[in-house]
Amino acid sequence: MLNIVVIGLGSMGKRRIRLLKSISNNIVLFGVDKSKERCIQVNIEYCMNTYTSLEEVLCIPGLKLDAAVVSTSPLSHAYIINKCLTEGLHVFTELNLSNNKYNENIEMASSKEKVLFLSSTFLYRDEVNYIQKKVKECNLNLNYNYHVGQYLPDWHPWENYKDFFVGDKRTNGCREIFAIEFPWIQKVFGQVKNFNVVKGRCSLLDIDYPDTYHLLLCHENGTIGSLQVDIVSRKAVRNLEVYGENIYLSWDGTPEGLRLYNFETKKNEDVILYDNAEHLDCYSSFVIENAYKNELKAFLEEISGKKAAKYSFEEDIETLELIDRIEKKV
Repeated sequence: MLNIVVIGLGSMGKRRIRLLKSISNNIVLFGVDKSKERCIQVNIEYCMNTYTSLEEVLCIPGLKLDAAVVSTSPLSHAYIINKCLTEGLHVFTELNLSNNKYNENIEMASSKEKVLFLSSTFLYRDEVNYIQKKVKECNLNLNYNYHVGQYLPDWHPWENYKDFFVGDKRTNGCREIFAIEFPWIQKVFGQVKNFNVVKGRCSLLDIDYPDTYHLLLCHENGTIGSLQVDIVSRKAVRNLEVYGENIYLSWDGTPEGLRLYNFETKKNEDVILYDNAEHLDCYSSFVIENAYKNELKAFLEEISGKKAAKYSFEEDIETLELIDRIEKKV
């Protein structure tokens, strides 16, 4: 039996609770959020005990917590992760978007022999694994075009975009997209060697950071990519083209939207990878639950010593440094 505390009971915290409950009956969940309203809601919806501070859970007589899932806003992660590791807990965390306390927390996790697991959801998508396999089989330099965009007010339509972390320049919407995409882009196409960037504003959004980025990326292996990231596209889009002398592949980000061009028939052929892709109506069509569940399973497997995560804090240091360079580029 594993006792796991989920810290942060917003949309991501609820997702993690729902998925953990579906993974195993041998998990006892506790919820923590500063908002009493959220605590009450989760208590009723998921039939679990909730508290307004981590200290309350830690003080429960006879309770030994095993792990924590950190789903609060990114700038709060460093302290919470540090506190959880200090208490001897394995830690799963959502994207941090800041490398604050990274080295300290990496060293503490190592010294205490605890798992420090960073979410990188797209590395657990079946489509990304398929694309990586096909790219490797090509054994040639390739090109790709990739556009990711969604209008910022549509990210969380139930709340004002200025009331959650994407409204903050330090954890802005474009930065989050970069942090989601670069781990899998570099796993598939190789490390980014250098880049050129054009960025700017083309919306009336009340933000103090660019809403649009156009990048030309040169990877160490010779692959060249064009990456467009924005928070202004009124239609949520994730459109990828990978092409070269012996491959043409496209993906629109959805489970049904992966296609491989057949050179002999001169036709695109659908690549179906899922028997059942779980999707919630409140999210765009390319957000499916399967990958979120897969990375939680990987976290639990790493706790049991069965296998390692696909992405590490050490790798994320390099990813965040790349994003910093892109944001600072004039």
